[in-house]
Amino acid sequence: MSELLEFLRTHEEAFRSRARLASLYSDFRFQKRSNPDGYEANAFTWLRALSAAAKTGLIPAQNTTHDRFSIRTGEELARALTTPEHGRPLALGAVIEDAVAKRELIPLRTFLDAKMTIYAKSWVPSPWQVIQWGLRQLGAGSGDLGEDKLVAGNFVAVANVEAAAKAVLDEASKTVTSNMSRIFSRDLFQQTFAPPLGLSSISENDMAILLTHLARDRSALSYSPESATIKFASTSALPTPITDVDTNIASVRTLIASLETQIPHLQTQISTLTQTAKDAISSQQPLMAKSALRSRKLATAKLEQRIATLTQLEEVYDKIEQASDQVEMVRVMEASGQALRELNKQTGDVERVQDVMEGLREEMMDVDEIGRVVAEVGTEGIDEGEVDGELEEMERAEREKREAADKVERESKEQAEKVEREKREAYAAESTRLKLAELGQIGVGTAPAEHAAEKAAEPTT
Repeated sequence: MSELLEFLRTHEEAFRSRARLASLYSDFRFQKRSNPDGYEANAFTWLRALSAAAKTGLIPAQNTTHDRFSIRTGEELARALTTPEHGRPLALGAVIEDAVAKRELIPLRTFLDAKMTIYAKSWVPSPWQVIQWGLRQLGAGSGDLGEDKLVAGNFVAVANVEAAAKAVLDEASKTVTSNMSRIFSRDLFQQTFAPPLGLSSISENDMAILLTHLARDRSALSYSPESATIKFASTSALPTPITDVDTNIASVRTLIASLETQIPHLQTQISTLTQTAKDAISSQQPLMAKSALRSRKLATAKLEQRIATLTQLEEVYDKIEQASDQVEMVRVMEASGQALRELNKQTGDVERVQDVMEGLREEMMDVDEIGRVVAEVGTEGIDEGEVDGELEEMERAEREKREAADKVERESKEQAEKVEREKREAYAAESTRLKLAELGQIGVGTAPAEHAAEKAAEPTT
């Protein structure tokens, strides 16, 4: 089993099911009319599987370099997908054709040479032209379903390059923090953005595809193939063309990055040679120890030279960055000055402003004068005696009203107190009656003795 098939069976559930695998490898082209949903499901599964395999570098390539953003079709791919049980996939050519019609796959040369963004509706030929192209490629120009042929070609997997572009822009948002840091050489771009893509290096085809997509379709950067210089757009602005200054800055940044990589390597080499010399002396091998020390001396001299060069380049880079910031500051100040000139032109000269302010003051004074006149007119012809009499009448009415209210409140309070007093008296009388009644009950039991005593005490007539 090929490595590609092993990957598909491991990562794609449909390739682990015997029934689905039989359907995927069958000639399901006729289902496009009889069972459109089944056809679309199989076509989608194949495209997703091939795109995932391309992303991991498992699509067969003509050389040792495996592209991640494109799918190379042809005999090698067909052989890699062949299984002992089902043979070759019998409808893969139709799947590729449909993906091209839907812009999910784009011929590599067409993608790189196009001047218009792939997202423009008029970018690709009409659907009928695409179908005719596919039929010609498959040798089925008559319109009948003949043998499905997987033509040789290289097609950009749009989903793969879009995912890669997003990863690059996410990383750039973290690392690109100044005007200078927006500029990259092609080598520095690869060194910076290959790790976020999960790659040790980016192939030539993939680099061309990615930069074309970012520049043309995303308007995220400018790219000059001649100078191999890349410049990201600033925030909320379109990318600007590459200049000679940008190319020089990219060269300085690339050289600094190269030296920063070399220095740790030389330091490790010196440590290793030192240990080698010590081990040789311990094992009584003076010639080997001498050779290691000589190599260490050369490496030390090279390290010192690299550090000195790096220090100089960093100083130069700082000056360039300072000058770049100053240029940007002057540009902003110049634009601000132009804006002020335009606004001052709209405002007019000083005399015009003084005239406007003088007129404004006069109008404000007129408003105050009119207000005073209106106030005086409102107070003319008023009899102060009538006003005092009306005020006194209002005060008297208010006083009577208040006294009546107090009287009602007082009478209400007295009535409430009377009711409360009568309740207390009734309660006291009832309590007395109950006590007397209780004493009367006790008196019934002792009546004969008391009566005899009373009789004895009565005076004799």
